[in-house]
Amino acid sequence: MNAGLHVSRWAKRQPDACALFDGERERTWRELDDRTNRLANGLISEFPVRPGERVALLTANRIEVAEVLAACHKARAVYVGLNVRFDADELAAALDSAAPAILLVAGEFAAQATAVATLRGIPTLDLDDDGPHGYEALMANAEATAPATLHQSNPGDVACVVYTSGTTGRAKGVTFDHAAVLQHATIACVEYEIGVDSRYLVQIPHNSSVNITIVPCLAAGAALGFADSRSFDPSTFASLVARAKVTHTFLVPTQLMRVLDKLADDDTRLSGLTTLGYGSSPIAPDRLRQLVDRYGPIFIQLYGMAEVASIGTLLRKDDHVRALATEPRLFASAGRPSWGVDVLVVDDAGAEVAPGERGEVVFSGSHIMLGYYRDAERTAEALVNGRMYSGDIGIVDDEGYVYIVDRKKNLIIRGGQNIAPTEIENTLYRHQAVLEACVVGAPDDEWGERVVAVVTLRPGKHASETELLDFVNASELARFKRPEQITVVEAIPKNTVGKMDKSQVRGWYWTDGRAV
Repeated sequence: MNAGLHVSRWAKRQPDACALFDGERERTWRELDDRTNRLANGLISEFPVRPGERVALLTANRIEVAEVLAACHKARAVYVGLNVRFDADELAAALDSAAPAILLVAGEFAAQATAVATLRGIPTLDLDDDGPHGYEALMANAEATAPATLHQSNPGDVACVVYTSGTTGRAKGVTFDHAAVLQHATIACVEYEIGVDSRYLVQIPHNSSVNITIVPCLAAGAALGFADSRSFDPSTFASLVARAKVTHTFLVPTQLMRVLDKLADDDTRLSGLTTLGYGSSPIAPDRLRQLVDRYGPIFIQLYGMAEVASIGTLLRKDDHVRALATEPRLFASAGRPSWGVDVLVVDDAGAEVAPGERGEVVFSGSHIMLGYYRDAERTAEALVNGRMYSGDIGIVDDEGYVYIVDRKKNLIIRGGQNIAPTEIENTLYRHQAVLEACVVGAPDDEWGERVVAVVTLRPGKHASETELLDFVNASELARFKRPEQITVVEAIPKNTVGKMDKSQVRGWYWTDGRAV
C-alpha cells in the first residue's frame, strides 16, 4: 500500500466525505482521487516523470502537499519535501542531492526557487500559476483515469526523501521505502488513535512530519487539514480548531507555551481536541504540568528523529495522568518505546547498559530509514548493524522510561528548528578579537532553548559583549540562529584531549537538568 492507493480506496468507500481542508477550501475523497490521478498522469506525460525519479515540492502547509504526495505514489515516483526555510545555498544543495525530474513550487517562493532550479536544468511548476502552464492547467489537460503505475510499486521501492538540516548545517536526504512508510502510518494510527472519524490539523512543517501526519490520515480515511507553520497565534489556532472541529494536532513546545500563556483558563475553543502531540525540543516539567492540569489527558509526547520518522518513544496520555497525580518525575521523561519500535541505551561498544546508566539512544525496527540519499559515508556512520544511532545520551529506568540527558552532537533546538552551533561559532571566529567560541543551547520557557555563546579573546585584543552581538547581528546568519547572549570569559573548559567541553559550558545554564 502507498498514499496513492489509500486515496483510491477511500474514494470508493466514502467519496463525499471531507479528505482535505485548509482555510476556506475543502476536497472530498472523490475530488482528491480525481485530482491526484490527473496530476500523476500529467507528470508522467508532460515532463516526463519515470518510475523511481524524484518529484520535489517547495511550499508552506496547504492541501496541495497531500495531492502531490499521493500523485507521486500513483506515478511510482519518489516524493521529496523541501524546507521553506532553506536559503538559496541550502536549496541548491538539496536539489543537487535529489536531482529531481521537476520542482513544484508555491508562487511565493517561485522566483528564487526557479532561478536555482533553472541553473541545474530542473523544470518548475508553479502551484499558483493560473495560466496555461500552471498546476491546475496540467491537471485539467490530463486523463482522469488511474495511471498504469498505480499498482506497480513494490514495498522496497523508495517512497520519499525528507531533507533535514541535521547537526552539521548541511542538508541530509533521509530516505524511506514504502514498507517503512506503511509502518509509520500503522504506528501513528495505533499510538495517536487516528481513525476515520478523526480531523487532524497539520500545524508543524509538512516536510518533516509527512510520515506521521499526512500518510497516517490518508491511510485511515481521516480528514486532513493544513495551517501555516511559519506563524502561530494561539487565538487564531484555537478558533480554527473549534471551527474545523479538529480532534488531533501536533505542536512544538514553543507553540504550547503560547497557548498556555495567551489563552484564558476558561477558553473552551480547544475542548474538541482528543489528542495533542508535542515534541522536538525541551519543555519545562512544571509548564507541562500546567498544560495537563488545564486541558486534561489529551497529551502525547513524541521523541525520535527524522531518520526514524520521529517515531521512537512516547509519553502517553496515561503517563501524563500518572505524572500529574503521583509521579511528577515522568514529566521529565521521553516515555517508553512506541509500538513496533525497539529502543535501547548502549555503551560505546554497542552493548546495552544497565538501568540508570548513561549511554547512547539507538533505534531499530522496520520503520527506520534506508539511509541518507546518495551519501553512503554518513549512512554508514549512522546505521550500524541495522541500528540507528541517535547521537543523544539517555538513561532508562527500571520501568523502561527513557530520559534524555544530553545531545551527543550538541544540536540546539529552538522552537522546533535545528541549529548547528558550528555555523554560529564560525561566524564569531570571523571577528578579529575572538580566539575561541563555544555555542550552546540555554533553557528558555517559550522557545525550549535559546542560543548563547561564550568566547575568549586574543591576547592584546578587546571586544565588548555588545560589540560581539552587533557583529553577529550584522552577519548573514539567519535571525533565529543568532545568539541572544555572548559572554567573554577567561577560559573555556577543555576535556582531557584539549577539546572544548560543551557539557560543562551547558551546565552553566542548565541548572535543573533538561527534558525532551
